[in-house]
This record gives sequence, C-alpha cells and structure tokens, in this order.
Amino acid sequence: MMPQGNERAQLDPIKELKIRAKLLHRGLSRGEPAALGRLRALPELRRADDSALADQTGELKRKHCLAVVAKECGFPSWEHALRALRGDAEITEHGSLLHASSGVLNAWFKQYEAARAAWAELRRDGPAYLLGYKRDLFVTGPAFIESLGLDPEDPDWEALGWDWVKPLDASARTRLYYKRLMALRRNH
Repeated sequence: MMPQGNERAQLDPIKELKIRAKLLHRGLSRGEPAALGRLRALPELRRADDSALADQTGELKRKHCLAVVAKECGFPSWEHALRALRGDAEITEHGSLLHASSGVLNAWFKQYEAARAAWAELRRDGPAYLLGYKRDLFVTGPAFIESLGLDPEDPDWEALGWDWVKPLDASARTRLYYKRLMALRRNH
C-alpha cells in the first residue's frame, strides 16, 4: 500500500543517508573498527592501514561521513547523490543502489535510445523496467525488481513511467530510492 499525504513526505532518501552519516560519525568518534573500515570508501583513505585510519578520526567532519555514505551507494560524491535523490533529470550517474545478485539476466545498454527501444519491445510481453546503474542502463522484469526488495506493482513504478533514467515523475524515483535503501537496511 502506498503511503499517503504526510507519510509520503517521510519517504526521504536524503534524510536516511544523513542519518547513516550521523551514525557513522558517532561510530568513528568511538573508534569502532567497522566504522573506521568504511572510511576506505574515500579515495584519499582507500589504501590507509588501520592505524592511519584511526589517526584521521579527530579531523573527520560530518561532510566526510556524507561522502562515505554517498560512495557506499555508488555515487561519485555527496553533491551528486543529492542531485540524483532529488530527481535531477540531468544526471547521468545513477549510483549502484539498483544492483542485486539476483541470477536474473538483464539487457544492458550505454545509450538511452537503445535501452528505451528494448524496454518498449519487452513491455509488449508484460511488465518491464528501464533502470540505471552507474552510467549504464538496463532493461529488466518483475523478478529483478523483487530481488531488489521492491514491489514490482508499487504505484510509484507507474508514476515513474517504468523509466528510472527519464522518469515521468521524479518524486516517484526519489520514493523508490528510499524504499531501496530500506530494503538494503533490512537485508544487512
């Protein structure tokens, strides 16, 4: 069932990532090894050993933690994550949240027009979804959507136009990003 009114406004993936950054920052201040290890998502700390990571914690600010959670979602930066999660139609980098080890074969594309044509063809046989993964595009069916922990019959897919890359309603994509983040949380 789709949340209505005020509930819908609470489906905020940006707020969720800010909470994750806050928890990471708290874990770093406590010297938690798992939190320290997550710092390796930052390019400047990718090859740092454990003691070098621990030495960095006093200098780390919330903005560093925001960068970490953005990288963990496959975005190149926090600023890019904000643009994507807010529904910016100009982005070409969709992060890696729509990745799952599902065993489902998908048709992959570099060009939107080719992906859209394949999507239109697949839709003749039933539900089909045009999705973005980093800078690539792929076309898939309901089984893959389910493997993401999402409902293939969620009304937000129709609002989206079943097209993640060029959605009819960008706010539907924002809500689906949030639902995907929640699905990942449940599975970890």
